Amino acid sequence: MSPVTAVPPRAAQMASLLSDAAALAAETERDDLVGRLTTLAERVKDPTMRVVVVGQFKQGKSALVNALVDAPVCPVDDVVGTAVPTVVSHGETITATLYTELDGVTELQAKAIRPDRLRDHVTEAAKRSDGVRPVRVDVTLPSTVLAGGLVLVDTPGVGGTTSSHAASTLTMLPSADAVLMLSDASQEYTDPELSFLKQAMSLCPTVTCVLSKIDPHPHWRDIAEADRRHLTNAGLDVPLVPVSASLHQQATSMGDAELDVESGIPELVQRLQTDVVERVLDQTAEAVGHQVLSVVDHLSLSLESELQILRDPRQGAKVVKSLQEAQAAANALGQRSAKWQQTLTDGVADFNNDIDYDLRDRLRSVGREAEVLIEDCDPGESWDEIGAWLADSIAQAVGDNFVWAHQRSEHLAAVVADHFAVEGAVDLPQFRLSDTEGVLNPIAGLERIETGELSIPQKVLIGMRSSYGGILMFGVMTSLAGMALINPISIAAGVIIGSYAYKQEAEQRLDRRRSLAKVAVRRLIEEAIFQVSKEARDRLNVARRTLRDHFTDVAANMKRSLNEAIEAAKSGAGATDERSQRIQQLEEREARLRDLVARATALGAVDSRTEKVSS
Repeated sequence: MSPVTAVPPRAAQMASLLSDAAALAAETERDDLVGRLTTLAERVKDPTMRVVVVGQFKQGKSALVNALVDAPVCPVDDVVGTAVPTVVSHGETITATLYTELDGVTELQAKAIRPDRLRDHVTEAAKRSDGVRPVRVDVTLPSTVLAGGLVLVDTPGVGGTTSSHAASTLTMLPSADAVLMLSDASQEYTDPELSFLKQAMSLCPTVTCVLSKIDPHPHWRDIAEADRRHLTNAGLDVPLVPVSASLHQQATSMGDAELDVESGIPELVQRLQTDVVERVLDQTAEAVGHQVLSVVDHLSLSLESELQILRDPRQGAKVVKSLQEAQAAANALGQRSAKWQQTLTDGVADFNNDIDYDLRDRLRSVGREAEVLIEDCDPGESWDEIGAWLADSIAQAVGDNFVWAHQRSEHLAAVVADHFAVEGAVDLPQFRLSDTEGVLNPIAGLERIETGELSIPQKVLIGMRSSYGGILMFGVMTSLAGMALINPISIAAGVIIGSYAYKQEAEQRLDRRRSLAKVAVRRLIEEAIFQVSKEARDRLNVARRTLRDHFTDVAANMKRSLNEAIEAAKSGAGATDERSQRIQQLEEREARLRDLVARATALGAVDSRTEKVSS
């Protein structure tokens, strides 16, 4: 398989455009703009493409990662699943680093571990120390597939007895370049899988569905067609690729190219090479073009003010008006600063209330549905099934809440950006909410309740305790007729009364089990609300700080641009000597700005403003 490589022409175009824009900003002594362009240039040089592998428990995620890199890097087990995300990237040597959280310590703690002992750290069977929580494991190894910048992330299963894995996995998706959603060929898509797939697509549009383990299931083609129908009915336009990691491993060891094609792994790698690389390049090109247009907006303010006056110094009234308008714009920016901060403060408050209410409403709805299920069955017999359903429902509710919170963050950013839109193109911040993925503590499972099963001695004891009184009562009554105390009539009456009492006892025990089950469900829901609310507040704080810092920089840059425009206008109004030379210099700079706009637009940036540099 060939390595994933970036497209040199587009990357070179972006690097050249950023370099030219930075040079022009440096000439005007706008170090703040140079810093923004330099940061983006580093992103262009970094070819990293993050692909997150997700799915339910035991669907073959670790085996797929191993097949893609042609190395047994992730532990594979038929029983024990992955519990800690594993990030696999290219490196000259094989290394493994475990990152953990410690109670009372803000920064993650890094520790080198043996790559061949990864099982002892990332699986559910790994030993955990009190106060130490593993966050992820970074693994590097030489790989032609990873050499071009592809990074694979093996994640814990999103189903099971807790919703913590689903929430943690969802936090990785906004920063992912692509998602591989696995489901094995043993059955069609389930409702929880389709729900998680919808959540994933809301956070990362580039999703590929993978039908794994096709080799042990001869009817996998029927399952594939059924899955495609499910995707169509759900309105999801997602490709489905059948694969077999074991067939790929066998084909690689035998050197059988036809068998390797049958495994589906080469097709999946090809999709990663095309879809992921193209999407990353498109996103980067759009960001580069948008940033360059923003820089042109700032630079053209002072250039146009000075050039207009130099070209026609006789228009003194217009000069004065231009200065007054520029000064008024600077003053208005100060007033707008207070407005956007108030908008941000109010938006965050509403955001917090809405997200908290949405979370509580979703989880309490799950609790009410669980209580209805409990009333319709014997929870002692169906407790495991109720627990599994409850875990999936909590995971879906938490996931939907996270997706909505992310969308609300982006909407709030757009609302705040409207305060600056009058000044030209305003870039929006990138939310890296995956930084909070280690905050969510595991939610404990359901408490165990009695099954309601009675042993034979217990059943006999309950029956005899109730029938004893019936035998004595009817025995006394029949003894008045000259019959013995214990006779067939008294025995029959005792059996009837004992059976009735046994049924009453069984109903009471069932009611008690249902009451205990409802209490256990309520406790689990309250614990889920408590744990997830903490994670949601941390997520909100990240969004608030991101917005505050970003728009503070935007306001500072705009104010500086307006102030420099005022100074340039004053300088042009008072200039007499070397006027022609200065005009020529500014016109050359104007032509360079027009060239930057044309090149940025060619990259895919949308120039929604009226072009500031006239042709």
